[in-house]
Amino acid sequence: MRALPLTVLAVCGLIASACGATGTGDAAAGQAATTSTEEQASSSAPKTLDPAETAGPAGTAGSAERAQEARPLDGTVIVIDPGHNGGNYRAPKTINRQVDVLTKRKACDTTGTATNDGYSEAAFTWDVSTRMVKILERRGATVKLTRSSNDGVGPCITRRAAIGNKAEADAAISVHADGAGPANHGFHVIMPKKINGPVDKVVDDSSRLGIAVRDAFAKGTGLPYSTYIGRKALDYRSDLGGLNLSKVPKIFVECGNMRNAAEAAKFRRPKFRQKIALALANGLQHYLKA
Repeated sequence: MRALPLTVLAVCGLIASACGATGTGDAAAGQAATTSTEEQASSSAPKTLDPAETAGPAGTAGSAERAQEARPLDGTVIVIDPGHNGGNYRAPKTINRQVDVLTKRKACDTTGTATNDGYSEAAFTWDVSTRMVKILERRGATVKLTRSSNDGVGPCITRRAAIGNKAEADAAISVHADGAGPANHGFHVIMPKKINGPVDKVVDDSSRLGIAVRDAFAKGTGLPYSTYIGRKALDYRSDLGGLNLSKVPKIFVECGNMRNAAEAAKFRRPKFRQKIALALANGLQHYLKA
């Protein structure tokens, strides 16, 4: 989630793939993941069935109930916010514009971080988020993204919050990865505090959402709780516009530390990104169906 230093940004502007390059077998930066099937879920993941496999002959008693079970998120609206954007480094004037997040003024957006070999946070969050869309839509949810590609700029953090509000989302999640010191590792979930603002009414629901996602993420990915931020992978903040301005339950998830060699290697692997997407989807479902 941390912005890249200017020296790294200069390199990003020169390298062909703009710090969004991926290794062999990775989805390219700015492209939706092409994996068509979910990675095998852990034993605790919600069971999702294909209605074609469960409905049985027309008129069979209970077929409607089984079909409904196969789409447990029917009627729900989820907003996914893939952190940053692949073109942000090209527009410093735009993303550095100061916006009001109620508790302070801060940059409209940032470039995000990257692994030491140049796999950008923006590419990672886009890939994980588009994988989540496929999983959640198969479960019946209506899913909206805050950006439509990984080659644009922004939107500002204020706009990202507004998209969730306009959609009247049942839950919103902002996907990130951190850029801390290389010895630090583990994931954490960020939740809002009361600030005498619009988020106050959903602080408690956001906390429940955060705990559900934390538990599912830990079980589904095997990644440890953060060793450097929060308590038991939970961190409460009042300086993030995407949370402060949200009128719907919303959290940020920092999936790990991109500057830690072991976690960076995992983030590079499409199968592990699929595992992250499935874990996050399970966490959202646990919250929405509790």
